[in-house]
Amino acid sequence: MNPASFYISDPWLKPFTGVIEKRIGKCLSKEKKLIGKGSLSDFAMGHHYYGLHRKKDNWIFREWAPNAKSIYITGIFTGWREKKDFLLKRINTYGDWEIVLPLDAIKHGDLYKLSVHWEGGSGERIPSYASRVVQDDKTKIFTAQVWYPEEPYKWNIDDFNTEYTAPVIYEAHIGMATSLEKTGTYREFTENVLPLIIKSGYNTIQLMAIQEHPFYGSFGYHVSSFFSASSRFGTPEDLKELVDKAHIAGLRVIMDLVHSHSVKNVNEGLGLFDGSQGQYFHTGPRRVHKAWDSLCFDYGKDNVIHFLLSNCRYWLEEYKFDGFRFDGITSMIYYDHGLEKNFTSYNEYFDGNQDEDALIYLYLANKLIHKFKPGVISVAEEMSGMPGIAADIKKNGYGFDYRLSMGVPDYWIKLVKETFDENWDMGKLMYELTQHRPEEKIISYCESHDQALVGDKTLIFRMIDAEMYTGMSKSYHSINVDRGITLHKMIRLITFSTSGGGYLNFMGNEFGHPEWIDFPREGNNWSYKYARRQWLLAQNKDLKYHYLAEFDKKMLLLHNNFKILNDLSVNRIYENNSDKVIAFTRGKLLFVFNFHPTVSFTDYGIPVKGRFRIVLDSDDPLFGGFSRIDRNKIYLSIRKAERNMTSAPLYLYLYLPSRTALVFKEEPAPKATDI
Repeated sequence: MNPASFYISDPWLKPFTGVIEKRIGKCLSKEKKLIGKGSLSDFAMGHHYYGLHRKKDNWIFREWAPNAKSIYITGIFTGWREKKDFLLKRINTYGDWEIVLPLDAIKHGDLYKLSVHWEGGSGERIPSYASRVVQDDKTKIFTAQVWYPEEPYKWNIDDFNTEYTAPVIYEAHIGMATSLEKTGTYREFTENVLPLIIKSGYNTIQLMAIQEHPFYGSFGYHVSSFFSASSRFGTPEDLKELVDKAHIAGLRVIMDLVHSHSVKNVNEGLGLFDGSQGQYFHTGPRRVHKAWDSLCFDYGKDNVIHFLLSNCRYWLEEYKFDGFRFDGITSMIYYDHGLEKNFTSYNEYFDGNQDEDALIYLYLANKLIHKFKPGVISVAEEMSGMPGIAADIKKNGYGFDYRLSMGVPDYWIKLVKETFDENWDMGKLMYELTQHRPEEKIISYCESHDQALVGDKTLIFRMIDAEMYTGMSKSYHSINVDRGITLHKMIRLITFSTSGGGYLNFMGNEFGHPEWIDFPREGNNWSYKYARRQWLLAQNKDLKYHYLAEFDKKMLLLHNNFKILNDLSVNRIYENNSDKVIAFTRGKLLFVFNFHPTVSFTDYGIPVKGRFRIVLDSDDPLFGGFSRIDRNKIYLSIRKAERNMTSAPLYLYLYLPSRTALVFKEEPAPKATDI
């Protein structure tokens, strides 16, 4: 048993330590086999070898296609015909193909494809390492594009690194980040949305749908070209400028990295690239993901690991991203993709249903990215709670810095949907918000893009419903709207303040965006009405969305000013389920919640010692509250007892209005000269 291993902190893992050690041993063996005497960074350089590269005197193009019999480059420079001067040569038995062309053969902006021939067939293909892919507006056909501008982007910050602080993440989709009924662009995001994120106080941006994907409505999760930043949002230089300007403002930028599956499209994707099913993916029953209708990578193949690790390095190197949110980890690491399972037993992590090849790949990916760019963060979208996923590699984990706490938004939706708030269980609520494996840090969130998709409802929509369209003017008042706004603030604050490592918000949810998400499709007459975000609602001082936006800013100051999320401990000091009162400390702050819908409490005793002042009050009129609290008062803990006053416990006696959250900062005792 390794005394430094993560499993030491969990006695329930003792029967499985042998399996854990054996799996890590396989990771180390695979790494040694792949790199020899080199490093993972040296190994993950496929993008420097394959694809199209301009040299001093020529162009050179390489592709890996072991099943191919011949390959041509075709494009506007060949009239889209196969020409012998553009025929690639097979250069080894491994399956590499190469062609060297004079500089005047092709130029920046030219469109091109590969014409791949194999035994019994042929087809047009986009190069697997294409760094630029564009779609024709009329035909909707995707094509690779030569992209070597005369003046490459010049970075203002070449090596961004910021002092560590817990990630407070603004999850954003470039195309939706516009109030207009159209697809937004990188440049519009940089000019219009980035300043709002900076002003709001988030320190990390998570960009969705960056890797090229044929179907816009897939939210970017059916990737076709893994090395190409989606051209529907603009040019590579536009994306680099976005990242650069975020860095100038001190913000990290991470991206959704989709290595869990790939689109089935033949012409755009990798599924039958050289005519064979098994080049990148499984063959047989494991090939197609039955829930996602996509193709599943075979992580047991060294060439697949090489392709995906090179992809990790590429985005860090070329676009200077600061890390990744790895999509679909649960799907990767279980043969049944974790579908329809609750994971209530430890046996379900070690019963042979685990794809150890996928676990090996994730171990190598995390080791690579942290070595290549120290300071990056990696987040696992993993819902099963696999032990060790978010444990340090040095502790025999798989190296993710954080795991998304995917059960929290599901719990909130279920609670709001099925239970009147007067029946909410405070003990269960705190358990759900704070539970996680002892070795891991988590990113908590109330709702992400998933909870807003068409057919579902956001939290505030579930609470206010139709009055979202009629009752959000500050001149309008109703019990239903007041309840929705109050709980929206309290739900966010308690989720944020109990997080085990970081916090995430999907753009627009911070101010209660009134509509679901529905991308243009045949069923909605290709409308963009619900594939956009309307920040103007939050900027309109006559609307109540403004209250929620202001509260979100002040809430984030609790971390920006006091770094509370860097302190992972949540000290629960009081819970009363009948009163619906919860109190806990985080760092230097005291949090007190009264979730009771109708009852306010006078002189409510919280067992804590100190001298406090309010730093956040959800009942503040600035946030649409009713100003029932004296926010300028200093609150002192006192003893209330008729006998043994010196030994009686100290309590902070507070007025707790119904549906109100208060945050206190402990003040130092006054000096004798101040009394």
